[in-house]
Amino acid sequence: MTEVSSLTGRLLVATPALADPNFDRAVVLLLDHDEEGSLGVVLNRPTPVGVGDILMSWAGLTGEPDVVFQGGPVSLDSALGVAVIPGDEGPLGWRRVYGAIGLVDLEAPPELLAAALGSLRIFAGYAGWGPGQLETELGEGAWYVVESEPGDVSSPRPEHLWRAVLRRQRSELAMIATYPDDPSLN
Repeated sequence: MTEVSSLTGRLLVATPALADPNFDRAVVLLLDHDEEGSLGVVLNRPTPVGVGDILMSWAGLTGEPDVVFQGGPVSLDSALGVAVIPGDEGPLGWRRVYGAIGLVDLEAPPELLAAALGSLRIFAGYAGWGPGQLETELGEGAWYVVESEPGDVSSPRPEHLWRAVLRRQRSELAMIATYPDDPSLN
C-alpha cells in the first residue's frame, strides 16, 4: 500500500465539474485523512434547523447563523461540534484537529468550553471516504485542495464560502471563483 500524505485540516473545494449533487459548490474541512480513509464536514450547507431545536444546551454558543449545518451525506442523525479555540491549550471536552480547529465533545457540559470558544458550529452528519477513495477523486480532478483558515469554520455568510475560498488563492484558482452557477446561461 502506498503512503498517504495527510490532508487533515485542509479544505476540499468542489470543482465546477463535480457531478455529485451532495457536493455541488461544497467546501469540506478535512478532520481526518490517513490510509484508513477520510472524514470531513461541509462548511457551507446551513439548514433551517436552529441549534436550540436539537441541542438546547449548546444554543447561544454558536456563531451566526445559529443553525445546524449539514456536514455531509453520511449519518445525518448524528451531530459533530467543530470549534476554533485560540491558544496552545484547549479545555476539557475539546480535541485539537489542526491548528486552532478541533472537535467538541457534545456530551460534555457546555460550561467547560464556553469561556474558551472562539467559534462553534454544529454539523448533522459528515462526508466520508474509504481507503483510497478520496485520492481517486483528487486524481479525477473533482476537488481543489487548499489551506484552511480558522474563520472558514465560522463564516457568517456560508453561502458565499465557495467563492471566497477560491478568490483568496494566489493562483489561477482565484479565477474559478467567477465561474457561473449555470454555465449554459452564458
